[in-house]
Amino acid sequence: MTRRQTLQTLLAASAASATSSLLNGGEPALRIAVIGHTGRGDFGHGLDYLWRGVPQTVIAGVSDPVEEGLKKALKTLRLPEESGFSDYRELLQATSPDIVAVAPRHVDQHAAMAIASCEAGAKGIYIEKPFCRDLGEADRIIAACRENRTKLTIAHRNGYHPVLPVILDLVDEGKIGQLLEIRARGKEDHRGGCQDLWVLGSHLLNLINILAGKPASCTATILADGRPATKADLIEGEEGLGPILGNGIHARYDMENGLPVFFESIAKAGSREAGFGLQLIGTEGIIDLRADREPLAHFRAGNPFNPRVESGAWQAVTSAGIGKAEPIPKITRFVGGHIAAVEDLISAIDEDRMTRCNEEDGRTVVAMIMAAFASHVDGGRRVDFPVQEKQNPLLRLI
Repeated sequence: MTRRQTLQTLLAASAASATSSLLNGGEPALRIAVIGHTGRGDFGHGLDYLWRGVPQTVIAGVSDPVEEGLKKALKTLRLPEESGFSDYRELLQATSPDIVAVAPRHVDQHAAMAIASCEAGAKGIYIEKPFCRDLGEADRIIAACRENRTKLTIAHRNGYHPVLPVILDLVDEGKIGQLLEIRARGKEDHRGGCQDLWVLGSHLLNLINILAGKPASCTATILADGRPATKADLIEGEEGLGPILGNGIHARYDMENGLPVFFESIAKAGSREAGFGLQLIGTEGIIDLRADREPLAHFRAGNPFNPRVESGAWQAVTSAGIGKAEPIPKITRFVGGHIAAVEDLISAIDEDRMTRCNEEDGRTVVAMIMAAFASHVDGGRRVDFPVQEKQNPLLRLI
């Protein structure tokens, strides 16, 4: 089965179950442990309370080393005081969870928490993005998952959108003519450049892997106020990312299929309406995706490079096709509320298979970020995949 067929099968199955998952009851079967850390990534983007909407699960306990944060979490999750723990290791030991939600946004905690969850016997892990800080951490998480037969899903929720197979079909059918390139831009708020590539760009890089396959090489330049960034611009990134530099980045990825893909981010260059998305640009049209928006995608016919040819109006693309009403009820909740992703995780546990956004996919995204850093540190050289450097290449500037 090809990657596309697998994607179509899994998304079709999850979409079909969306209504029953959201509306029907059933006896909770899987025990959930929620790990958070107030002030250091908190509980991510709803990775704590999302389980209240998944009838196959029951929340067994929660951890937070900050007392006030733990009290708040217990109230949010409607748990008794004895279900709260200050140490996530104690939580894992006491609750013997089937699934662990590694929720803090601060990425420097992810590897230790994920590995401890595997070693505690968890069947599944749902982990906030970014996946981890470098390829060394990624490899240790992968090894722990393999050794303990733990399934892992990264919270790249847009990658579970049922419109993605439709987009792949539109490209195959030639709806936008010959696909020439994919261009992605980060959110481009104050977190432009490396920070944007890490925190928001990881979502887009995951979508690029779904739409265009795996990368073959990368060249990149990191900027500080428009000039090439140097060692003097090195700072500690927010959210536990480790070293970053500059406030702009231009990265080009040549994919295994020969398609060029670009990621760009300049601090304060974006807007809420236009930022955080990507475009598939063809000779006869464009497909535009805006992450975390609904509809996720829009299509416009016409050659984007010929201003003398009138272009068509933008049309929404839904799971039913171009310009058609979305047939999946409550799709915003289904995708944005992580339901599609955790449904896939639960199915992967039952079927003993990899999830749709697994630890290998997470490693690929981290490798794409590391490749961009390595290219800049080495003067813009071409970095081939697989990336060999296990640590963050920016550490070489220290």
